[in-house]
Amino acid sequence: MDNSTSFSTLPLSPAFLNNLDSLGYKEMTPIQAQSLPIILQQQDLIAQAKTGSGKTAAFGIGILAKLNPTYFAIQGLVICPTRELADQVSNELRRLARFADNIKVLTLCGGAPMRPQIASLEHGAHIVVGTPGRLIDHISRGTIKLSAVQTLVLDEADRMVDMGFYEDIHAIVSACSPRRQTLLFSATYADDIRRASEPFLRDPAEVKVEAQHDAGRIEQRFYAVTPETRNAAVAQLLNHYRPVSTLAFCNTKIHCQELADELRAQGFGALALYGDLEQRERDEILVLFANQSCSVLVATDVAARGLDIQSLGAVINVDVSKDTEVHIHRIGRTGRAGEKGLALSLASPSEKKWVKLIEDYQDGPVRWCDLADLEPASGAALQAPMVTLCIMGGKKDKLRPGDLLGALTGDVGLSKEQVGKINVFEFMTYVALDSKIAQRAYDKLNQGNIKGRNFKMRFIPVV
Repeated sequence: MDNSTSFSTLPLSPAFLNNLDSLGYKEMTPIQAQSLPIILQQQDLIAQAKTGSGKTAAFGIGILAKLNPTYFAIQGLVICPTRELADQVSNELRRLARFADNIKVLTLCGGAPMRPQIASLEHGAHIVVGTPGRLIDHISRGTIKLSAVQTLVLDEADRMVDMGFYEDIHAIVSACSPRRQTLLFSATYADDIRRASEPFLRDPAEVKVEAQHDAGRIEQRFYAVTPETRNAAVAQLLNHYRPVSTLAFCNTKIHCQELADELRAQGFGALALYGDLEQRERDEILVLFANQSCSVLVATDVAARGLDIQSLGAVINVDVSKDTEVHIHRIGRTGRAGEKGLALSLASPSEKKWVKLIEDYQDGPVRWCDLADLEPASGAALQAPMVTLCIMGGKKDKLRPGDLLGALTGDVGLSKEQVGKINVFEFMTYVALDSKIAQRAYDKLNQGNIKGRNFKMRFIPVV
């Protein structure tokens, strides 16, 4: 290990370093190695880094290093563009904070009831992670005090500006202490973001991590198509490679919907994710994809930002991106955590110029393959291994994942391996079940009860 990138080189307490070690944080990622020395010196920072680069741990360590757990005031504030990202950041911060007793992290997002959030704020929190709209709601009601904020983080700042949150962010920043440290993380740092963020930052240091992946870890293959054969080629790739879960990128919302419809008509479990879905629909689609009830998620880049899907069988670029960094970011979603990744790209003649840019970026030719060489794998159409049962009860009914696991492995008699992810939301709970035993499990669960109560339930169809 290169000692200069070991976390033990940072000026952190032994308890903090031990916790990082127990969480598997051994060696810093490039963004952590470049930004943490600056962050820990209390300097403002502009960091250009993408999701999956380790940026959450970078700013999380910065917030926690100077936090005083005995002082019950909001000392760290992280502003995120979406609820999914805010939830991910909160979970990561809670893990990082385990070295100290009683550090309270609170998530404040729209789409959740206001009253429990106000009650939580009254009890006090050390760190708040929230979306701009909901933070403004609390500021205007006087239910949140930001005058003690020591560290302000703007996460995915470019995306928040794209989504029209600039005025809200300006108002939130104005409510924070002028003596704070401000850390801005952005996947891109164009001039408009530079101008927009200038008033928030004091003499910031700048770091940029190139979006380059270990070429040996991700196998890239390119296939020539015509615009007319593009969607059929996606089905060919799926039938040949048979990945358990695939993220397929299209450049437009219309194309996403069309492709997902075509794939479903051919028996694939496919769903479409794009920018203007309602939050509840979006949550549901992400749950189904993450718990392996849906084998293909067809998404636009905007919709896929901030998604944290742990293991992907393949990424398919249905359309080649015009932005090389976006291409690198897309394919970097496969081959995580040391696994081999597979990235398949379809290119029509008019897209060859974008492929040329990818070759320039990676200093070498891409590998072209022929669709005619693909043989459909024998067996039935590619089906997701799980199905999702939606139970009409959630946190407000005091339901916890353990209650459901207990009912399914106890009363229903399933093994732990037959039960997948359990996601408990405010009013709904989603449970992934092995598709072979799902109907039997449903029938038995319907006859019994969960925590002494009967809840309505239904399967969520994907095909």
